[in-house]
Amino acid sequence: MMNTLIRKFYYGDIPEDKSGSTNHDDSSKNPPLGGRGADWPLWEVFIRSKQGLDHKHAGSLHAADAQMAIENARDVYTRRMEGVSIWVIESKHIHASNPDEAGELYEPAEGKIYRHPTFYDLPEEVKHM
Repeated sequence: MMNTLIRKFYYGDIPEDKSGSTNHDDSSKNPPLGGRGADWPLWEVFIRSKQGLDHKHAGSLHAADAQMAIENARDVYTRRMEGVSIWVIESKHIHASNPDEAGELYEPAEGKIYRHPTFYDLPEEVKHM
């Protein structure tokens, strides 16, 4: 009787052994794929809804690459056709200001009161601002 091991590969999975050999007896060379997702980078997902003008953060997911992140984001965050556009960005590429340093960061704007919207008169035709 033939002992055959069948492994299922998902989009983005790369087999450890690229030699083309069919010897699957050594399980240390080919670990199970169940834990591979933990090695995939974290992606932040932004969705633009049909009614919205801007993309809003929808959540995070792990994926092997950008294409897989977009496809997974579509499946997870737009199941009911809520979105018309998806952006994904690897979390490691996002840099944010420190909330504890907000005073130092925004202080220069305090002295420039002309930037406040109270100095501008809007025409009557502009009602949505």
